[in-house]
This record gives sequence, structure tokens and C-alpha cells, in this order.
Amino acid sequence: MTDRPTDLSKLPSYTAPRRSIFSARKFALMASVVAGLGVAAYGLSPSNNFDLLTTTAHAQVNKEVRQVQQPIGFADIVERVKPSVVSVRVKMAEKAATTGESANPEDNPFPPNSPMERFFRRFGGPDGSPGGRGPRGRGGGQMTGQGSGFFISADGFAVTNNHVVDGADKVEVTTDDGKVHTAKVIGTDPRTDLALIKVDGVSNLPFAKLSDSQPRIGDWVLAVGNPFGLGGTVTAGIVSARGRDIGNGPYDDFIQIDAPVNKGNSGGPTFDTTGDVMGVNTAIYSPSGGSVGIAFAIPASTVKSVVQQLKDKGSVSRGWIGVQIQQVTPEIADSLGLKKPEGALVAEPQANGPAAKAGVESGDVITRVNDQPVKDARELARTIGSMAPGQTVKLVVVHKGQDKILNMTLGELPNAKAAKADTDQKDSGKGRGNVTVPNLGLTLAPANSVAGAGKDGVVVTDVDPNSPSAERGFKEGDVILEVAGKLVSNPAEVRDAINTARNENKNSVLVRVKSGDSSRFVAMPVAKG
Repeated sequence: MTDRPTDLSKLPSYTAPRRSIFSARKFALMASVVAGLGVAAYGLSPSNNFDLLTTTAHAQVNKEVRQVQQPIGFADIVERVKPSVVSVRVKMAEKAATTGESANPEDNPFPPNSPMERFFRRFGGPDGSPGGRGPRGRGGGQMTGQGSGFFISADGFAVTNNHVVDGADKVEVTTDDGKVHTAKVIGTDPRTDLALIKVDGVSNLPFAKLSDSQPRIGDWVLAVGNPFGLGGTVTAGIVSARGRDIGNGPYDDFIQIDAPVNKGNSGGPTFDTTGDVMGVNTAIYSPSGGSVGIAFAIPASTVKSVVQQLKDKGSVSRGWIGVQIQQVTPEIADSLGLKKPEGALVAEPQANGPAAKAGVESGDVITRVNDQPVKDARELARTIGSMAPGQTVKLVVVHKGQDKILNMTLGELPNAKAAKADTDQKDSGKGRGNVTVPNLGLTLAPANSVAGAGKDGVVVTDVDPNSPSAERGFKEGDVILEVAGKLVSNPAEVRDAINTARNENKNSVLVRVKSGDSSRFVAMPVAKG
């Protein structure tokens, strides 16, 4: 018997297949709707070229899909970088711990709980408390601290903050997989708040790379650390600002981010979207101790320079020229006849320092270093500090209105500041030939007539609290050394210099003032009327 083909169209459950051209029409219509194309524009009909329509629709759909898929999150980056981040736990003797996180008072110069301390609050102190003042541990006379860090090499070198490990008797790091290792401190740098630690006996550790590029304001960032001792935690935000000076020292150049960081994040890395470390978290603005969206990170460029020196010799040496410098304000620029308020004003060169030997004088304005312009005093400090001691540099200074080129050999920045002058024995000098200068709101006397004031200049014995002098920070005991570039030794010379400037229709006059062992210039208003 010969098999005959079955007529499937007569079976009750059969549905005849639609023509392939209709399927193409339907797909093209659907694609055009998804892609937002106007169907009417194509005049959809059996006679149209559906291949062209389908291809165009596919391209538009793919474009839309790519646009939708761009902000898909940071999971891939986090998965790659998180294993390099560690928790840093320290133990220290009670005596060291109660003095704060760092033995150097410059690291946190503000009184505990003062408004400035709350503004520039550090995080990651003992038991997560800011300022290094946590409760006593159970170990009897010991305190513990919690911070973060990250490996920078496969053989166990890691970066954290100086204030996390300074004064520690024991340092432990916990890796992302929960393993605990003992670490030793290789070196610290209080001036930038960086420290290098090392875990021995390990290899092939996951590590992070320091970025070679500068972040832009608005770039995405990821902060990874150990807030509140909870373990590895990731938060995201953007770069809010660059070049922030938070009053921590002359080398402040912080990146400000708004990624939430909290106590315990200190020393942890902030990554860019390529997975490189763009900064090391070091401080937050916080009235309460928690994140309010303002955190500060040390730039990767600074970290590279400091860490390399710590690795090579355990300490950091910086170039030094030996001057007290200050900002050039618009008033000071006007007093000196400068076109712009730029450069660094030399308040006083240190005796026998590199600058003094090269011919730098008080009142000079340093405008360039090795042909690089100096924007302000902070930029000069960072530029010189980034150079090696012994290096020869060329300075351009404005000296009495004229440019002057000086060559000097950098010294090495001393590790400790010179002891401050003892000013406790100063006599007010009232009743010893004091003269009041009404225009300034100052009462003055020759310095050599007041015990403890020295032999040079004119000492301030009283300040009118409602005067321009009070507004500019003058206080009893200050010594005026120069007015309008001329040395003064008695109140009459101060008054004469003020009157001369007024008669020459000057708006202000530059006054060099010494307070303790520090000098500064102050632009005092002298305009008539």
C-alpha cells in the first residue's frame, strides 16, 4: 500500500502557517515601534522593502539598548578591586592612645570638640572614634583602633593613614577573605597623613594600582573601606572639588568627594571607574562624626611620591628654602604695586637659611620657580616640598617693584619646628611713653622699653576692639617691625609712615608684624576720609 501525504489542513487542530512575508512585516512593525520609528513614514504595505526597514529598526534598537545599558552599576569594578582593600586594626598603650591618633600635635591642632575640630574631624580612630579618644580596651592599659588600607603590591606592601597606625604597638590587617595577618610599619609621614605597612611571608596578594591621571570634578568615584568595623563596604559618589585646603598643613591639596565615608574608612582607597586608586580617604566634615557628604582624599600623585620614599628609606625628605610666607591679598598687591594678587609674599627669611643666603628679603614676592608660575603661598610650599634637598632652583621674585632672578640650593625641611619664643614675660608697657595712633586704633611703645619685646620695632600695648587693626588680627604684644618697607623703632615713625602714605593718596600701607616667632604682612587701610 502506498502512503499518501496527509492533508494537514483538514485536521481540526491545525492552523496554516502564515506567509513568511507577513512575519517579516510584523517583525518590522514591532521593531519600528520599539525603536520609536514612525510606521506611517515607511508606508507599511506588502510592496515595501521590508529588509531595509528591518535593518534600520535593528540598528536603532541596538543603539537604544546600548544607551540604556551604560549606567549598569559598579559591580564589575567592585568585584575586581575589593579584594585589595583591607581592614587595619591597631593596639596601642594607653599613654600613647590618650594623646590622640598621632604624636604630632600638628596632625590635629584643634581642641577636642571645638568647632574647628568638628569641621576637620578625622575618622578611623580607636574603636572608630574621631580624634583617637576611644574607650579603654579590656586588655588592661591598651586601646584599639580601626581603620582601612589597601595593598599596592603582591608581596604585602599596603597604604593607610599615619593617624591610624602612629604610636601603635601592634598592627593587624584583615583581608577581604577574612584572613588576619600581622603587619609592621615601614614608615610614616605626618605632614601628608600617609603610612606604609608590610605583611611578611605572603605572595600573590591582590593589589590596587595608583592612578596616573588627575580626576575631574564630576567624575564617579567608589570609596571602599571598613566603616564602623562592619567589614568591606562600598559607597559611590562624585568628585566635588579639587585642591582643597582644610588647614591641616602647608601641603594640603585634597580631593573632595561626596561618597559616604564614615569612621573606620580612614586610610581606605577611593577608586575611579577604571579601577585605579585616585585618592586615600583621610578626613571628613562632620558635626556628628558620621558622613554628611563631604570627605577629603589625598591625591594619588602625592601618595606615589610619599610611598616611594617610605619604601626606600622609611621617611620622607623635602626641599626647604627657609622662609615664612603668606598669601598676596588684593590689598597687599595694591600696597606693593602688583598687577595681580598672585605669588607668595615673604614675611621673613630664616637666618642662614637657603633663601636668606640667596638674597631673598622680607617683602619680596616669589612669583616663579624654575619658570613655573607660583599662584599662591600654598602652591609654593607644595612645589618646593616636592623637590629633593640639594637641588638647585631658580626663583623669580618681585623686589621693591622690580623682577629679580635668584639661584639657590634647597636645604632639607627640618623634622621638628624650632622652639617658640617665650612671650610670657612681656610687660604691657603702659605708662612708658605710649603713643596712640587713632587711625589704626593702636597704642604703641618702643619695643626696647617693654620687657620681653626685644630691641627691634614697636610693640602694641593696646588695641581698640572696634578698629581696623582689631579686624586684621592685631593683639597686645605684637611687634611692628616695618611700615611701608621702612624699619620703625618708635611710634612716631609709624605715625609718620601712615601720614606719608595717606598724603600720597594710597589706599593701604603694608605693615610687617611679628607675633611670637612668626612674622606676617598686614595691609592697613590709610585712605583719606
